[in-house]
Amino acid sequence: MGRVAGKVALVTGAGLGLGRASSLLLASEGARLVVSDIDEGLAANTAAEIVKAGGEALALRHDVSKPEDWPAVMAAIERRFGRLDVLVNNAGIAIAKNVEDTTLAEWRRTMAVNLDGVFLGCQEGVKLMKKSGGGSIINLSSIDGIIGEADLAAYCASKGGVRTLTKAVAVHCAEQRYGIRCNSIHPGYIWTPQTETYLRDLGTLEQEKAKALSRHPIGFLGEPNDIAYMVLYLASDESKFVTGSEMVVDGGYLAV
Repeated sequence: MGRVAGKVALVTGAGLGLGRASSLLLASEGARLVVSDIDEGLAANTAAEIVKAGGEALALRHDVSKPEDWPAVMAAIERRFGRLDVLVNNAGIAIAKNVEDTTLAEWRRTMAVNLDGVFLGCQEGVKLMKKSGGGSIINLSSIDGIIGEADLAAYCASKGGVRTLTKAVAVHCAEQRYGIRCNSIHPGYIWTPQTETYLRDLGTLEQEKAKALSRHPIGFLGEPNDIAYMVLYLASDESKFVTGSEMVVDGGYLAV
C-alpha cells in the first residue's frame, strides 16, 4: 500500500477497461485521481467506486481529440488539487479494417483520438508538471505499435506514432531537466470491451478469441490489472531511472 501516496494522477478513458483498472489501482495505492472519459457517466462510475473505497476522485467529461478540452481539464485539476504528478494517456479506439478498406474519415478519427490525443496530453501535461516539480507521463501504445496487423491499419500507425512520440517527449524533458519521465506501455491482447468488439468485428467471436489466444505463448489472454500494475510501477518513484522506454506486457506475443 502507498506506492503512489500523495500523488495526483489523471487517467484518460477511465470509464472502462485499462483506464478504469489503472484508476482503481492507483487510488488503492494512495493517489488522488482525476478520471476523464468521453462518456461522463462512465467516468462518474469509476470515480464513485474510488470514493466508496475511501479514496478521492474527480470525474470529468473529456474528448482527448479536442484541443479545447485539454486546457479546461488541466485547469480543473489545478483548481482542485494544485498539481499533477502522473498522466496516463489511455483513451483510444480501434477500427478493424485493412489498408484497402479503411476510409480517410476512419483514418483521421483514429489518429485524432489515438495520436493527437496523446500529443495534446503530453503537451498540456508537461506544462502543469513543470509547475508541480516533475512527474510521470505514461502513454498506452500497443504491440501493434511495434508490429503490423493486417486488419488494424490505422490503429497500428497511430500506436507506432505513440511509441516514438513518447521517446521524443522523454528526451526533451530529460534534456530540459524538468524531472518529467515519459514511457509507453505495449499490451498484448487484454480482455476488455474494446478487444471483444474488435474480435467480434473480425468474425465469430469465439473463433477469433481462440486465434488470439494461440499467439500468446503464455497460454492465456491478459486482464486489465496486468497493465494497471505496469502503470502503477511507472507512476511510482520505483521507476525514477526509467524514461523513454517501451514496456511490453504481452504474454510472449512478440517473443516468437
